[in-house]
Amino acid sequence: MALKKSQKSLKRWTKQKWRTPSGKKSSETGEVYAPAKTIKKLKSTPKGRSKLAAANKKKREATSKGKQHAKHGLHKGKKR
Repeated sequence: MALKKSQKSLKRWTKQKWRTPSGKKSSETGEVYAPAKTIKKLKSTPKGRSKLAAANKKKREATSKGKQHAKHGLHKGKKR
């Protein structure tokens, strides 16, 4: 039986290694979760590091306001 589009997407998503930039829990650091591949790519350039820092700042601000999700822009325009 063939998988539906949503099932394929979920299967692909679960295969990715999601983590925070520091490797610690987000609840401890306030950092965003992203695929390890994306974090590695962002950390490799100065522009990427500043983008990651801005995303972490937005995540911390949203968390301090009691929100579970933050619109930090790291996943913007990504096909997920």
